[in-house]
Amino acid sequence: MKLGIDGLKLPEAKKRGPLASLDHVKELGLAGIFFSTVLDMSPDLDGGLLREIRAKADELGLYLESGIGKINPYCTAEAPELRAIGDGDIIAGFTRMIEASAAIDCRELWVSPGNFKSVYRGRLANDRFRTDISWEDQLIAIEKVLQKIAPVARANGTHINIETHDEITSFEILRLIEAVGSDCVGVVFDTANGLQRAEHPVFAAKRLSPYVRQTHIKDAYVGRAPGGLDFQTRPCGGGIVDFAAILPILADANPTLNLSLEVAQSVADKPRKTNPRQCIEIEDPVWRAGHPDLTADELAAYMAMVDAYEKRVASGAVLDWEAYESRCYGYPTYETQSYGFNEAIVFIKQSARHIEAICAETGIALSPPAKEQKAA
Repeated sequence: MKLGIDGLKLPEAKKRGPLASLDHVKELGLAGIFFSTVLDMSPDLDGGLLREIRAKADELGLYLESGIGKINPYCTAEAPELRAIGDGDIIAGFTRMIEASAAIDCRELWVSPGNFKSVYRGRLANDRFRTDISWEDQLIAIEKVLQKIAPVARANGTHINIETHDEITSFEILRLIEAVGSDCVGVVFDTANGLQRAEHPVFAAKRLSPYVRQTHIKDAYVGRAPGGLDFQTRPCGGGIVDFAAILPILADANPTLNLSLEVAQSVADKPRKTNPRQCIEIEDPVWRAGHPDLTADELAAYMAMVDAYEKRVASGAVLDWEAYESRCYGYPTYETQSYGFNEAIVFIKQSARHIEAICAETGIALSPPAKEQKAA
């Protein structure tokens, strides 16, 4: 396994550009970069530039991963670049991205089934609870898009990997894989996003591990709050996710899997408005009815995990939401916008150290070892 980073959350990635970002990744002692879409490497899919990026990644010994974007047709209007690269035809756009990625041997490609709108609190922050179109109809539409691009994926030896994003459950992803085919559809396993669907990360890892081909490695605070549960991204090891249990499950299923850190994005890269807490409305009848696959056993295990974490918070071993936010270790205090480049680097290094330690403790070989890269 190799430990790298999601390019969208790498500080100054847009400012430096893809080639210089590869140097930055190497300087941080990480083993690769996961650009969200191939358009982040080249907005016009310039073959020469893409080959140059691949050659430099190979020269530095870094893995290179990518994706093709949002595949839910009810939210792709929010990503017009996906249609533009196909001259107005979004399926043509996906096709061109798949082919351009395959040409530089990027054959594991991320897709997301929705968007998260951080300006809203609670269930309306994600597409699962849209009121203009049901989630069931959105899933049908996602499957239709996957079926249209599946022949292109198969022809190029590519997997279209669905992220365990904020709005979708692992059960729904498994049904999409069954419907379209595991020969061309897989999973990007985000270790924390499933918490927003009340899925226990270990349970989800066991369900999905045979199909996991890419990752987003992150941790989160989850605790009781008005309206349900609060969710806040934390450095790996500082939240609720049990990496000591999850990483061996993933490694057993796919020993060459790349682990891509997904960290809190620096406000220096992307200024944000005040971000309301990502409230999980777990006691709301509408929310509960929207999760028919959630079993009593998994919910009980999930709440036991939340309770155990809250005991750590109460003991002072873990900072609560307000204390953490005020110290600017994670999301910024928005009055000062003080979570910048240096704070993001601390977040990355703290997360990397934790994952390296867990891998060492559980006998998972990180190749090449991060310490050797730092010394290079």
